[in-house]
Amino acid sequence: MPKIELSPTEALYPAPVVLVSSGNQDLANIITIAWCGVACSNPPTLTVSIRPSRHSNKIIRETGDFVLNIPTCDFLKETDICGTVSGRDKDKFSLCSFTKTASSVIKSPMIKECPANIECKVTKILSLGAHDMFMGEVVKVHRDTSILNREGNVDYSKAAPIVYNQGEYWSLGKRIGRYGFSAD
Repeated sequence: MPKIELSPTEALYPAPVVLVSSGNQDLANIITIAWCGVACSNPPTLTVSIRPSRHSNKIIRETGDFVLNIPTCDFLKETDICGTVSGRDKDKFSLCSFTKTASSVIKSPMIKECPANIECKVTKILSLGAHDMFMGEVVKVHRDTSILNREGNVDYSKAAPIVYNQGEYWSLGKRIGRYGFSAD
């Protein structure tokens, strides 16, 4: 099948959609991010990339921490709102009827309605051009038991995460394999 060449772009897909909360119980913000990922497994380190002009960029620099909250498809509208409305102008927790919940280790609050929350302490900030990448060491993980299978692992059909594909939100389909199945 023939291929076409394109100019450089962030062509990777899919990308997980997360709601990054930052701040504290009194003054907090939420930003929708798809520019995120795993950077290291030991110590567990995740990254989020945020434009310097965004309100959350300043807050995370000041607090030195953030929470990756993984929303379900049930909160697609709220997830989109958190990516299109500025926290400088609106309280997104109130706007989306999200509940601030205290984190166990860090200052930034979690979003109660998200079934998975990952507390991170910033270990490094890289200025990459249009975005600053915040590297955060995972200090605590919270999972709602309603999304777990019998073995205690995430059942992604129950978790119903959202993925981002070149300007569009998608849900996950079905499981088609597991790591290492080719060696069986």
